[in-house]
Amino acid sequence: MSLNQVLPFLSTLIILVFVIKVFQRYFATRKAHFLFWGIGLAMFGVGSFAEAYLVLAWNRWVFFGWYLFGAALNAAWIGHGTLTMLVRKSWVHIVTAVLVIGSLAAAALMLQVVPNLDEDIFTTDQPISEQYGTKRLEEGETAPAGKETAVVSYRGEQVTVVRGLLPLGSPVRLTTPFFNIYGLVTLVGGAIWSAYLFWRKEVLLNRVWANLLIAAGALLIGFASTLTRLGYGQYLYIGELLSAILMFAGFQMAAKPQKGGK
Repeated sequence: MSLNQVLPFLSTLIILVFVIKVFQRYFATRKAHFLFWGIGLAMFGVGSFAEAYLVLAWNRWVFFGWYLFGAALNAAWIGHGTLTMLVRKSWVHIVTAVLVIGSLAAAALMLQVVPNLDEDIFTTDQPISEQYGTKRLEEGETAPAGKETAVVSYRGEQVTVVRGLLPLGSPVRLTTPFFNIYGLVTLVGGAIWSAYLFWRKEVLLNRVWANLLIAAGALLIGFASTLTRLGYGQYLYIGELLSAILMFAGFQMAAKPQKGGK
């Protein structure tokens, strides 16, 4: 079994424990931010498990879960939990409604594209993160080694593409930047802001380091995802594992009681 087959399973196990602990906190406190964190982390876990499955075999509904929950939605829901924790304003409820409606719209778009997936190009020899996107080749551009090309009709013209599972121009792909940017800004920005507040007040200093660990984990998965879009998908699985470890460690440190103010 290769490293790419092992890493997603490890990430899934860590996230599973993480999700259980977050939902335990939600049921104990009934605070909304734990609910959003739990949902977002559960999505992260679904995406990680789907990656683990897809290094062994193909299943279109597993891919559906990987793309919708792993690639698109999880960062936004985790980040929204941080926003809910930090901001006690009525407009946050509007943002929550937008997030829910947007997530349902993304799910509907994903359902529309499932019957049109180019399943013939799937292989267990490559991470799913290197196979999902169909890319248009510009004039003079060559396809990466080992990639298949095709000529397809797109916006009224014939274009050459590097084949991917999702058809060229799939509307669902337009939604992912909005969810990911929102999630990255709220999660990383919120964690850094919380760390600054605790540091400035010189109270609960364990939470300074906890929030920095959470921010580092979120930045790491964002960086790994960016590398994937640039064609370096081999770093995604190790990035997800380290991100899960850092964020889980940060959550555990933040939950640990600390005596005294400093």
